[in-house]
Formats: sequence, C-alpha cells, structure tokens
Amino acid sequence: MAVESQETIQTVGRRKRSIARVLISRGTGQWTVNGRQMDDYFPRPTHQIRVVEPLKVTGLEASLDVTVRVRGGGLTGQSDAVRMGLARALVQHDEEHRPALRERGMLTRDARQVERKKPGQPKARKRFQFSKR
Repeated sequence: MAVESQETIQTVGRRKRSIARVLISRGTGQWTVNGRQMDDYFPRPTHQIRVVEPLKVTGLEASLDVTVRVRGGGLTGQSDAVRMGLARALVQHDEEHRPALRERGMLTRDARQVERKKPGQPKARKRFQFSKR
C-alpha cells in the first residue's frame, strides 16, 4: 500500500534547458502548470499525453493533485521535465511504483543537449560548401 510520510511531495525533473518543480498531494486529479490549466499550458495532445503518462502507468490519475512550476527551454523539454519530476514524486509517494516507471524510462535523465555552433561553420556540424576553384 502507499507509504506517505508527508502531505505534499516535491521533486525536480530536468530535460534539455528545462527545470520543473512538481508538487503532488491527495486530491481529485487537478493539474496546475505555472498557475494555468495543463491543457492551456501544453496545447499539443502529444505533450499532454507525455506529461500524464506516469499517472496512467501507476493508475493514480484521479487521486492526486499536481502543481508544477516549470521554466527554461521549450514546450517539449518542459513536458519531459514535468514527466520526470512527476515520476520521481510517485516513487517517493510509493516505492512499489519504481519498477514500472523505470521499465518505461521515466526515471532516467535524458542527458542530450544542443551542440554549440562552431566558428567558421553555418551550424554545429554543417560545413560551408567546398569550392575547388
């Protein structure tokens, strides 16, 4: 059964340049992202599906309220940061959820970052066209 030591659990999730602070508490499934509704903040269905995925895997969609403060990066990075923070919070809520979340890769930090642009090149890896004459 769920082992809960506190009323509210706070965790951090990161992806690219985004950092999300996720707070979960007992409730009715309400979502707040930076003071707005989740479907208002993340208008794309793909982002919404990705953000809610940890709750669907554990079956706790309707029993927890989620409050998120996220900053930095774009919507894709932010949605993945929220997903990771929520997965970490669910593990703190109940350790029995760890194998299911780990199996789907929700507890692993995606370390990929944008490669910097190099001088003398138009982009990070692209080169200017070679001209023999």
